[in-house]
Amino acid sequence: MTGRDEGPATASRCVDVALGERSYQVRIGAGVRAALPGVIARIGARRAVVVSARPEEWTPDPGVPSTVVPVRDGETHKTLSQVEELCRRFADLGLTRADAVVSCGGGTVTDLVGLAAALYHRGVPVVHLPTSLLAQVDASVGGKTAVNLPHGKNLVGTYWQPRAVLCDTDYLATLPRREWINGYGEIARCHFIGAPGLHGRPVDEQIAASVALKASVVAADERDAGRRHVLNYGHTLGHALERATGYRLRHGEAVAIGTVYAGRLAGRLGRIGPARVAEHQAVVAAFGLPAGLPADADRGALLRLMRLDKKAADGLAFVLDGPRGAELVTGVPESEAAAALAEMPAGED
Repeated sequence: MTGRDEGPATASRCVDVALGERSYQVRIGAGVRAALPGVIARIGARRAVVVSARPEEWTPDPGVPSTVVPVRDGETHKTLSQVEELCRRFADLGLTRADAVVSCGGGTVTDLVGLAAALYHRGVPVVHLPTSLLAQVDASVGGKTAVNLPHGKNLVGTYWQPRAVLCDTDYLATLPRREWINGYGEIARCHFIGAPGLHGRPVDEQIAASVALKASVVAADERDAGRRHVLNYGHTLGHALERATGYRLRHGEAVAIGTVYAGRLAGRLGRIGPARVAEHQAVVAAFGLPAGLPADADRGALLRLMRLDKKAADGLAFVLDGPRGAELVTGVPESEAAAALAEMPAGED
């Protein structure tokens, strides 16, 4: 459910994530970080730890006694050792379940802090203040928390829903162009899973539509038993590309390439026609996203990495477009996956 609510500084858009006792609201708009003290008060927290990857002037006051713990954004910092370090800091500060944790950073910070909050004392309240477009449209919503292993991305994690998410669009003013592109990768893939036509709309509308789509899917399937698989559109190849390039490709860039690939693979399998295949590349290109494999891509290595995908319980598995819309397709022949990779255009190195 979406609507408008008067925020502390300006009007904000609100999306409800309906999960019974674990329900919460995502607020989207300029200045909504100023709502943090009210959120913390409703939780009833006595103290807060703010884990922030942003400068002090962008780290909001939670309105209760607090300590700021600095961290760094980036996939290379999303590790179990960093989770342990955060939990040690929580323990040093005497954090309890009567307190709260606040994340302030991009998608990797959201994942890292969410997992630490889920594990410490078997769960303490967490509030997310996502500061990148990628984090606002996707990573901060839905309760998935995870860190990486050398074997693959997001292999260690759990589900821990936040108490609230505050998507302050003022944070986006500080983003470099590549971080905008990173977020657009997740917005573009929404075109094929239930939120078409987002290109060219104001950014707060793009964020709200992406969050509303994800909220509806999460409410129907919180723990990835079925419907939630559609949110991984473009991610099977995307995650493989991230790892194969040593995370030189950002997540959204890799998902964009994976989205183009998903269209080509669906076409080879006869699930969609040529016009819909071409639409995948057209939508990705409209957002200024990369659509081709890196020039140095090892297609054999990418196939091997895609076999490690968490969905691949019975051979290769992909979320693909089709006559019933996007759905998980298992047992995809490796020959077809390889042929679709061979058809992919070459991008820049």
